Formats: sequence, C-alpha cells, structure tokens
Amino acid sequence: MTSATKTRIHWTDLPGHVRAAVEEILGDPVTAAVSQSGGFSPGTADRVRTAGGRRAFVKAVSPAQNDRSPALHRAEALVAAALPAATPAPRLLGSYDDGDWVALVFTDVEGRHPVTPWDAAELAAVLATLETMAAVLTPATVPTAPNAADQLRYDFAGWHRIAADPPADLDGWARSRLPQLRAAAERGLAALAGQTLCHLDVRADNLLIGPDGTVSVVDWPWACRGPAWLDSLLVLINVQVHGGHDPEALLRARPLTADVDPADVTGVLAGFAGFFLDGARQPPPPGIPTVRAFQRLQGDALLPWLARRLG
Repeated sequence: MTSATKTRIHWTDLPGHVRAAVEEILGDPVTAAVSQSGGFSPGTADRVRTAGGRRAFVKAVSPAQNDRSPALHRAEALVAAALPAATPAPRLLGSYDDGDWVALVFTDVEGRHPVTPWDAAELAAVLATLETMAAVLTPATVPTAPNAADQLRYDFAGWHRIAADPPADLDGWARSRLPQLRAAAERGLAALAGQTLCHLDVRADNLLIGPDGTVSVVDWPWACRGPAWLDSLLVLINVQVHGGHDPEALLRARPLTADVDPADVTGVLAGFAGFFLDGARQPPPPGIPTVRAFQRLQGDALLPWLARRLG
C-alpha cells in the first residue's frame, strides 16, 4: 500500500467558517471525525458523524497546505456532480468554495482499501467493476473533461526530459533504450483517444471494498476522456508495483484490454514510466513529502515490464 502524506490536517484544523459550511450541507452539527490514512493530499480526509447520526466523508484544503490542491478539489467537484447514479463512486452531497478553502462532502462509503500484494478475488472484483464503470461512463458524462492526451502530454514527455539530462542512477537498460522509450511514449500518447470518462488515477488507495465485496472508486480530480481500457491498465500497473499476479496474463484475459493493440499498451506503459521516473527526481511538492518515493517505486516497477514487452 502507498504511504500517506505525513502532514495531513484534520477536521479540527479547519477554520470555523469551513466547518460551519460543511455542517450546513449536512444539515446537522458534526460531533465526531476520524481522519483517514492513504493518499497524498495534505488536506483533510475525515469520516464524520453528526449529532443525528448521519455519516459523511469530508475533504477540504487551502493553498496553505499545497498551492495546487484547491484546483484539484474544484475539478473533482465538477466531475463528481456529473457522475451518473450507476457509477461505483461516492455521491457528492455538496461543496463549499470561498476562493481560499475548498471543501467537498460525500456520502460515506463503508469499506477498506484492497490488500497488497493483490488478492485474486479482490482484483477480479475491481477489474469487473472498472469494466462496468467504463460502460456507464461512455460517452463521457462530463463534456468539459479534458482529453487524456491533453491531460498527459507533459507527463508522457518524461523520457525526453530524462534523455536531455539523464540522472546518474538511471537504470542501465533504460539508458540504452532512451530513443525507443521516447518513441514508445509518443505512440502511447496517440493511443489515448476515446470518449469514455476515465478516472486516470486508479490504484489500490483510490479504491474501497465494502463488506459485501462491492467496489467503490474514489478521488476523481484527474478525470478525462479517453479509451475505455485506460483505467483497467492503470490497475494492472498497480499490480505490477505491488505484486501478486502476472499483469500480462491479466491483459490477455480481460475484455477491455485483450484486443488493444500491443504497441498502444506498451506505449502507454512507457509514457507512465517516463512520467514517474522524471517526477521522482523533482523536489517534493509542498505538504506532500512522500509522493516522489512512490513515483520512483512505480517507475522502477514498470521498467522490467517494459523490457519484457520491448525485448
């Protein structure tokens, strides 16, 4: 499992007017709040209970924690408000935005993150849920959502930046294949056309498995329009990172990925690997000290898979 940011604020750290706005959305005073672990946001992530027994999930942040996080909350509010009822995701109850603080209030989904290394039954449930979700979200229900290629254009140029300034600890195989990796990532970017609303950040800590096995997909700020198979591939990247199964066998077995052009899959994997490894060498963002180590973990895990696919 990924490591959460160590600087997350809690419900009691929120200004009084922000807490009051959340309570107005809920229609009842909050009497208890439990901070949730996981993820990388430095803002709040609290399961709350009101005086009348109502439960909800609240996330709130301001530029004081991280200058980019409020914009991500605003983007998520737009997406969450437009998700169809059949989407396996928490329902947005309301949001608050005073230009500084942004707070989102969701239905509280009972559940836990999938275990890692991945359990076979949990992984099958997640992949089946993503296949159903892709059908529900095609065509995309947020017409203003960016195209995946536009969303990832800078990220997928990571190998170009690495080639221009290779880090001293760059993997030897990657160093010898930089032109091939650059070309593959460009092919991957071109493969991202599609009209499915994709989550774009599906991994174990953005999934909840309920007591009945139901899977919920949480945290939607990066949603974009792309191919129906993209979120399934992202889960397989997470499987490669944490282990437990052969992602190649899963690619061949699942209906959304089985017939995708192998060169397109390789290209998207190359694009993400370049993004992770280029990002990992940057200074950590304010309030999010652990994200660079996780990017390095993901990039390092993808290189053997790419070597297997590229030969």
